[in-house]
Amino acid sequence: MKYFTIVKQGMNRAASFAQSAIHAVDASFTFGILDRTLVHIRLSLLSLRKKIMGNIKSWLLAVRPKTLTASFVPVVVGTCLAKSIGAHISLLIFFSALLTAIFIQIGTNFINDALDFKKGADTKQRLGPLRVTQSGLMTVQQVHAGGLICFLLAIFFGLQLIYAGGYPIAILLAFSVLFGYLYTGGPMPLAYVGLGDIFVLLFFGFASTTAVYFLQTHNLDLKPFVAGAQVGLLATVLIAINNLRDIKEDSRAYKRTLAVRFGITFARYEIACLAILPFILSFYWMYLGLYYAALMPLLSLPIAMNVVKSVWSTEPGREYNQFLAKSALLQVSFGLLLSIGLLL
Repeated sequence: MKYFTIVKQGMNRAASFAQSAIHAVDASFTFGILDRTLVHIRLSLLSLRKKIMGNIKSWLLAVRPKTLTASFVPVVVGTCLAKSIGAHISLLIFFSALLTAIFIQIGTNFINDALDFKKGADTKQRLGPLRVTQSGLMTVQQVHAGGLICFLLAIFFGLQLIYAGGYPIAILLAFSVLFGYLYTGGPMPLAYVGLGDIFVLLFFGFASTTAVYFLQTHNLDLKPFVAGAQVGLLATVLIAINNLRDIKEDSRAYKRTLAVRFGITFARYEIACLAILPFILSFYWMYLGLYYAALMPLLSLPIAMNVVKSVWSTEPGREYNQFLAKSALLQVSFGLLLSIGLLL
């Protein structure tokens, strides 16, 4: 009897051990599935994060952040010019004007990125910075839609400007957005018939500076036109260097920029004039007795001379990307020095 009791106890222990083993196997199986599920979720999240970050980087690349100085500088100069005559500065108008100008430029950049590729102007042989459509990072439809959204945002932020300035500002905003699209879009794109330089001078010079000055002072005189010419000419240096760099590629794509129409020597003279004329116009501030506004921008003259010398001594190619960066620095430094000089 004692023997059977011992056997029974042994069997019970064996059964208990087996049951524990089964539970352990089940638990291991369950945790294995859970681990695989968690790993799968983690990999999916990492993939999604990588995709989102890739999209953000692509959009930022399409924005062309280094060129946004062209829309920033005239707004600052126009505001400081208004302040120099004792106007009360509205920060709401300043930031509304800044955002309006920036979104018009970004919208123009997006449309240019999409349609230059579609028209065959941007190819794998492109010498300039990477373009998201040309490189396949984004589709023509995506970038084109992004451009239209930016124009809508420009109009949205411009509503405050229209409220403050009335129908003249409404007309100016409408034309700025329209020609921002027509720079590369429409049946006769401005950039393809040699009018891109004029568009840049008008919008990133005269229009932005005079509009901001008018909105802050409710008055117009010659001063914002002179200041607008100075910063606009320097903004146009960027597009002129860009067009000279791409002269061969643009010619093959029937993009009739001024460089393509009149040749390399003409383009070099154009860049030299655009870079030096703003300093000559500084005599106007001297005439008005605003000596700091006349003299302080001269500190940026070495940059201008370096840009001109580099363009004349270098054949069009990838090296011009460095000259573009210098020309952006030239516009920023001149604009900020002029602004400080106006306030002193």
